[in-house]
Amino acid sequence: MRVSVIGCGYLGAVHAAAMAELGHDVVGIDVDERKVAALTRGEAPFFEPGLPELLTAHVESGRLRFSTRMEDAAGSRIHFVAVGTPQSKTGNQADMTYVDGAIASLLPHTTAGEIIVGKSTVPVGSASRLAAVVAESGSGALLAWNPEFLREGWAVKDSLAPDRLVFGLPPEPEQAEVAESALREAYGPVLDLGTPLVVTDFATAELVKVAANAFLATKISFINAMAEIAEVTGADVTQLADAIGHDERIGRRFLGAGVGFGGGCLPKDIRAFTARAEELGRGESVAFLKEIDAINLRRRQRVVDHVVELLDDQPHGKTVAVLGLAFKPHSDDVRDSPALDVAVRLKGLGAHVRATDPEAIANSRALHPQLDYRESLEETLDGADVVVLVTEWDEYRYLDPAHVAGLVAGRRIVDARNSYDPQSWRAAGWTYRGLGRR
Repeated sequence: MRVSVIGCGYLGAVHAAAMAELGHDVVGIDVDERKVAALTRGEAPFFEPGLPELLTAHVESGRLRFSTRMEDAAGSRIHFVAVGTPQSKTGNQADMTYVDGAIASLLPHTTAGEIIVGKSTVPVGSASRLAAVVAESGSGALLAWNPEFLREGWAVKDSLAPDRLVFGLPPEPEQAEVAESALREAYGPVLDLGTPLVVTDFATAELVKVAANAFLATKISFINAMAEIAEVTGADVTQLADAIGHDERIGRRFLGAGVGFGGGCLPKDIRAFTARAEELGRGESVAFLKEIDAINLRRRQRVVDHVVELLDDQPHGKTVAVLGLAFKPHSDDVRDSPALDVAVRLKGLGAHVRATDPEAIANSRALHPQLDYRESLEETLDGADVVVLVTEWDEYRYLDPAHVAGLVAGRRIVDARNSYDPQSWRAAGWTYRGLGRR
């Protein structure tokens, strides 16, 4: 099958490479000439494990190519639209400018029987509106919706062996049959693995992604709220999470209290979901998401508070070693990153902030050049008055407290991910602070 992918950012580049891996002839379209040039060389414009290998293999084979010309998408049986929906600059709503523009630019190059498939995360109701736009164009193309569920750091695996696929199909039975047939063929090797498939309508397909993100954000923020209670009662939130996690109705995953979530999806998606519910007159149904957002943001300040307390309320001029800048390990994404936010807040208090990360230094420096970035972990730790673990890369999770003690000026550590064993660090002479831990 010939396939086009419109938009070659994080989602689009991974999806294009995955479609080529599944055996299709793929062209990726993007307006950014530098990005297209890099992808054409087989270079990923961002860090994602496994992606460079896929790009190189399929660009060299000729199965995957990239272009800035929308007309090069012509003749594809399926056109995946994978452009971004960032938070609006004037509110919490999702900005649909890129999705609307991509489809408008694509339509003149489509013909009857071709399927335009939305992968972007959009407000519920968008697909129905866009389906009308496609119908009114007279091209004969059809619209379907196929939400993505990629985890940064695991996106290649999530594309080739996802935990589920969702097809949102048009209401007309004949159109639905055509769209479903094309999507089943496109994802044939994935479906052959036994991947669960949910075939549904537009609205449900749109809601699946935002509902999943809202639930995940709620679970993370719930345990962080419990951490706030634990800190004033002397309880240990990690033991609390272990105890309630044994209940199979709850489960232990994502009950790790810490500095909270970030990234380019979860925060903006729950805000956009709230905004859309209010537009629909059902804001009260998801009003709790505002508190979820507030809890999450409070955790960043709590980490800063711990650092200040360990420095006897005198952070000015003190050296703080910040371990981690990306919003999560195995990524170079610093969009709404708790780690970078913590580093910037500490700098604002007058501390000398040395920060390091295996992959995210360049992106961090572009946003906040005022920080002192170090490539080497040892240089970051050298002479530090306090150490803060904020992104749990393996390089940082398995530090030897005795070894680190020989590098720093002050044996004080704030474990913002609750990744360390407090007893081991205290036994090595450290003053240890976790979030919600004794």
